[in-house]
Amino acid sequence: MPEVIPSLARKTAFALTASLALLTTACTGQSDPGASDDPSKDTTINFWHAWSAPNEVKAVKSLVAGFERAHPNIHVNIVGNMTDDKINQALRAGGEKAPDVISSFTTNNVGKFCSSGALVDLNPFFEKADIDPETTFPKAMNEYTQFDGDRCTVPLLGDAYGLYYNKTAFEKAGIKSPPKTWSEFTADAKKLTIRQGDGYRQLGFMPNYHGWESTTEHYFGQFSPTYFDKDGKSNLAKDPAFEKGFTLQKKLVDELGGFGRLEKFRATLGDEWGPKHPFHTGQVAMQLDGEWRLGMAEAAKPGFEIGVAPLPVPDDEADRYGKGYITGTIAGIAATSHKQNAAWELVKYMTTDTAAVVGFANAIHNVPSTLAALKSPDLKYDPRFKTFLDIAANPDSTTSPASVNGVYLVTIQQFGYDYESGKATDLKAGLKKTAAQIDTDVAQARG
Repeated sequence: MPEVIPSLARKTAFALTASLALLTTACTGQSDPGASDDPSKDTTINFWHAWSAPNEVKAVKSLVAGFERAHPNIHVNIVGNMTDDKINQALRAGGEKAPDVISSFTTNNVGKFCSSGALVDLNPFFEKADIDPETTFPKAMNEYTQFDGDRCTVPLLGDAYGLYYNKTAFEKAGIKSPPKTWSEFTADAKKLTIRQGDGYRQLGFMPNYHGWESTTEHYFGQFSPTYFDKDGKSNLAKDPAFEKGFTLQKKLVDELGGFGRLEKFRATLGDEWGPKHPFHTGQVAMQLDGEWRLGMAEAAKPGFEIGVAPLPVPDDEADRYGKGYITGTIAGIAATSHKQNAAWELVKYMTTDTAAVVGFANAIHNVPSTLAALKSPDLKYDPRFKTFLDIAANPDSTTSPASVNGVYLVTIQQFGYDYESGKATDLKAGLKKTAAQIDTDVAQARG
């Protein structure tokens, strides 16, 4: 696979906060301004997307070309490399050059996209087309594209998280197979760790939240947490899954040398998107990461065989091994668009046409976003990539729910930094305080 930098990893807390701030004022007050257009007439629509790498831009053009062949009367003006900030400003302003269809890498903005009215509810379009989203899309993807019954977005390929491991290091350590439970994972991480001076010659796993993809939501995905209760209040201090997740990670930090030692070692390692990533170089033997890592790691020509497996699960949920955390790219139709029926034809094609989804997935090496595409014999992939296809199709796989304030994940991660470093020592009290902050932020976002 060619090197691919995933959509999710391009986000930052700052960008997310800025996007949410813009969306707060994105409500147009218009009611379906363009759902009465005739999609059989000659028309041109604008499609804004965020992909920027040459292979990705080429893949998007190919995807749209397939649509235009199937719908010769609908012409698509493609605008790429659009950040969420730029998209949100355009959604708010409207106009002839504004997008009719958008795609975003930021699933955390779905709650605000829906509640603000920036994107239209797609439920009526699905019903008219006789397409059932629940039987079309994997469960987790179906969940993160809607909020409070408003399905204002739809999945457009996905990212699935699993475990990469150094098979050579496993053999030297006498480990015969990848760990399936967190206790096995902890034991293996310790076996694989070889200390050297005040650092490491080889670290079994980098557990710190500032590590590569080892975020709180990726850890917690294996514990199937419920982020909000039925009243929309944070469940952080009530659902034991969160306490289990934080406790597990802190135990890993302590048993692998402590926060200070790990952070000092982390500072010497290569960056996440370069060839000197510590998993590529063998400095870290196990890596929590998404489907894109396989191609990047192989391109770096590591001196060992790479293994891929699902992430471990809690010991008391061993029967659910095979699940994982899911996220991905979303697409939607602008509320300001006066060509919503034509826009729907593009959205429907890109996200539900099996051949189109498979072709796009093959081109940029992301996970297909329909159940049919996940099973398609036309998918082309390294055999190890099937692990991610299975994780995406697994009904036990999880995601982070949409909220009017998607920054709640940043708030949780910030507490994670404090807890792993020892700045916060009372876990229960910290969870209660963090939950209260999330409730305050959500209330403010709701106005």
